[in-house]
Amino acid sequence: MTTDYAAVIEAASDTLLGLSHSIHAEPELAFEEYRSAAKIVDVLRARGFEVETGIADLPTAFDARFGSGELVVAFCAEYDALPGIGHACGHNIIAAAAVGAGLGLAALADELGVTVRVIGTPAEETGGGKVIMLERGVFDGVGAAMMVHPGPFDITGATSLALADIAVEYEGREAHASAAPEYGLNAADAATVAQVAVGLLRQHLHPGQQIHGIVAQGGTAPNIVPSHTELLYYLRAGSSELLDDLVGRARNCFAAGALATGCDHRIRTVSPTYTELTPDPWLVQAYREEIIGLGRRPLPVEEEGARPLGSTDMGNVTNVVPGIHPVIGLDSGGAVTHQAAFAAACVTESADRAVLDGARALVGTAVRAATDPVRRALLLEEAGRR
Repeated sequence: MTTDYAAVIEAASDTLLGLSHSIHAEPELAFEEYRSAAKIVDVLRARGFEVETGIADLPTAFDARFGSGELVVAFCAEYDALPGIGHACGHNIIAAAAVGAGLGLAALADELGVTVRVIGTPAEETGGGKVIMLERGVFDGVGAAMMVHPGPFDITGATSLALADIAVEYEGREAHASAAPEYGLNAADAATVAQVAVGLLRQHLHPGQQIHGIVAQGGTAPNIVPSHTELLYYLRAGSSELLDDLVGRARNCFAAGALATGCDHRIRTVSPTYTELTPDPWLVQAYREEIIGLGRRPLPVEEEGARPLGSTDMGNVTNVVPGIHPVIGLDSGGAVTHQAAFAAACVTESADRAVLDGARALVGTAVRAATDPVRRALLLEEAGRR
């Protein structure tokens, strides 16, 4: 190759790290990431990418393209934050690494015969932006889709759990809690019965199944029998099949609350269902060799499956498009994702290294795929079928 993509990324390091820190400083929630998306788009446009914003009818989604080669390589950028604790999942790092990878591969686009896409995917924490974009054709024709996610250590073949995001509402009848309680139907009691049933169910869950939730609405005043309550629950499992099993059993628990109290109930889907990650083995191995070459020491392969990453809508993408979602390690001082201390760690020197190493490793992986005749042909063949 005539161009050193690592040098391109290094030359852009001030821009990339400034982008990471700027996104971190102004956290925005799902589907509200207007400033974050604009910051990313500005960098890509300034570097020659053609950018379409508001794709898939999502105002904070975008598609940035460079080159015209037949093999399309997409780097996914996430940039939504968590309520209350900001970028405690490090999506600022994900976004900056995706941009860095896009710039690095763009320098080789003509030489490799690739089209580079940086796809801005909002609402990963809740909302399922990638699921919506996948269903609306954004990933059609993509040969490989890649991203890196920060964590306390490097994991190359990262796995995740399928996820159902639901809300359960109970409707009863209000009454004076002291003077006329017999006229009430207590929706808070319905929620309590459901929570007890869920707690008892946990003993009998299959390995990998998880259920956890909160009371989002529990009543208005102690002297009013609550007529409306709402529970928010995440149900997870190691496979979509096991998730379907768990959803069915959990529905019985929620129905028990209504039956016991005489309340009505309904269950609604909050976000699209996330499927489990199915990373492409060839791309995983290529990425593993790249980060080892950068001096990183990922978890042994035999330990990776024991550390699922929660859930991600990138799972849906990897079930359709060959892709990877590795973890890029940073020094978090013992903190883990979704802790305030991890958010603080995502703008440190170690986090900045993760941005640059992640970008380099993603480009290196893409270069290997584009220059391996067998792998390139397979990626093109699969892309042509979608």
